Formats: sequence, structure tokens, C-alpha cells
Amino acid sequence: MRNDETLMTNDEGMWKLVGLCLLVFVFMMPLGLANAAQRDVEVLIVSGAPGDDEYTEKFEKQVTTWKAACEKSGIAVQVIGKDKHDAEALEDALKKAATKPTGQMWLVLIGHGTFDNREVKFNLRGPDVSAKQLAAWCQPVQREMIIIGGGSSSAGFLQPLAGKNRIIVTGTKSADEIYYTRFGEFFAPAIAGDLTADLDKDKQVSILEAFRHASKLVAEFYEKEERISTEHALIEDNGDGVGTRAELFSGETKEFKDGKRASQISLVLSEEEMKLSDAQRQKRDEMERKLETLKAKRPEMKEELYYSQIEALLRQLAAVYGSN
Repeated sequence: MRNDETLMTNDEGMWKLVGLCLLVFVFMMPLGLANAAQRDVEVLIVSGAPGDDEYTEKFEKQVTTWKAACEKSGIAVQVIGKDKHDAEALEDALKKAATKPTGQMWLVLIGHGTFDNREVKFNLRGPDVSAKQLAAWCQPVQREMIIIGGGSSSAGFLQPLAGKNRIIVTGTKSADEIYYTRFGEFFAPAIAGDLTADLDKDKQVSILEAFRHASKLVAEFYEKEERISTEHALIEDNGDGVGTRAELFSGETKEFKDGKRASQISLVLSEEEMKLSDAQRQKRDEMERKLETLKAKRPEMKEELYYSQIEALLRQLAAVYGSN
């Protein structure tokens, strides 16, 4: 049983945390008066060979949604998907991306994938690109990469592309899921800022939220149609090459390995978030990750040490907003 002195120490620590949280909030308030900061983000969209006219319309709709989101956010966007030279254009674009050491690079693959029990490929108008080829082209890119591949057999790209500073989203759980996937149709509007996908109500949609929302709509589609689902999306952002299904994030357990970084990144930012510079946002994200790590260690720490360390982190977090 804790004595009165311990109780007083804990209460004082709790009130300090409340005060520091209010301090962070106060520093955030003036952000709405500042000008939007320029973002060092580029998006490369690859629209694959559609095959049937039905898919032409579906893929074009996704491309349009992604482009509109980028334009709304002031993000540079390039679309590849014209002719038999698409593979060359993709390789050239990634070579160019590798020359820039900073910022963030999104690679969005919209289209069909194929798997012949040996190799998985993404279908282009000319020669297809294999997972091995794409991994080699992406390897020199040192910037943080977000790779979205919502098509059939897309899970075959996950392990070859996974690594440090990489977030991978696939529309399937294995290369064997070879049938047309609807995941990309639902993911595009979600990441473009559909606030019905905004689970934490911060007026923007993170990659993780878009992933969970699209996965939910996919499941609802198959249930409504009374069909067996032939697609199960994965997300991977810790570099181990093993993806996580959306269902795990909705359960009571919080021990999943993926999703932490993906929860911090949005394509379309809220009005408040737009006032932060990239440097501020990176520092804020770093502080938030440290806070989560510290909270996980709380059961094994002395109360006084826990509160002193969390106070230091909250002060640093407040300083990030105060430097705007």
C-alpha cells in the first residue's frame, strides 16, 4: 500500500503533466495565424495497363483523386502511364528521386499485379516491372518512402521493398491473391482527406487511418455481396518485411509492431498542421515516438523517474510549437 508521501508525489506529478499539456496546447493556438509552410514531399503515381475498359475508368478515377489531393496540398506530383516506355520512365523518375537526400517520396502503384508462382510483377503498358527490379530502383533512394500498391498480388512487393524509413501498403496479404482488388478504390479518397476515415478526429487522415478505413470498406463490400473475400490488405512500417492486417488495429491489444510511423503521416494536412515546417513536424513526431516508448516502460519505472522524464519530453514538445 502506498503511503501519503507517495500519493502526494504522484498527484504533484500528474498536475505538472496537466500543466505541461496545457502549455503545449497554448503554443499550438497561434499556428493558425501563420502562413502555411512549404512541404518537401513528392508523389510519383504509376498507372498500370488496365486491360479492360472497366478498369481504365477505375484506374483513371484513382489517379484523378490522388492528383487532386496533391494539388490541394501544394505537393509536386508526377504521373506515369502513357505507353510502352513506362518502365523506363519509372526507372528514370526513381533515379532522379535518389539524387535528393532529404524530404519524403510517395510511390503509388495503381493497376494489376501478376504472379506466376515464381515472380510477382506490376503490369505496365510496355514491359512489366518485377518486385526485384523495383526494389533495385528504389534502393538508392535515401528519403523516407511511402509505397502504396493496392493491386492484385501486391503483397509480393512488400518484402523486397521493405527497409528503414519505408512505409509499405499492399492490397493483398500474399502474392497468391491474384484477383482484382478494390482496396485502391477505397484508399485513394481516404488518403485524399475523407474525414469519415479520421479516427482520432484531428481533421486529417493518416496513412494508418486510410489503411484501416479502406480495409473496412473492402470487408463490407464482400459481406454485402455475400462473396468470399479475395483480398486482405497489409501495412508495414518497421522495416522487418512482415505486414500487419487491419483487424489487429481494432482489437484491444496494442502490441502490434506496425502502424506507429504510418499514424504520423498524412498526405492532406489539417489547417493547423499546415502551419508547421517539415523540421518542426519531424521533431514533433520524434518527441511523440519517445513519449510512446516511455509510456510503455511505465510499469517498470519508479513514479518520480517516470514523471521527470515525461515532463522533459513534454517541454521539448512545447518548444517545437513555440518555435513557429
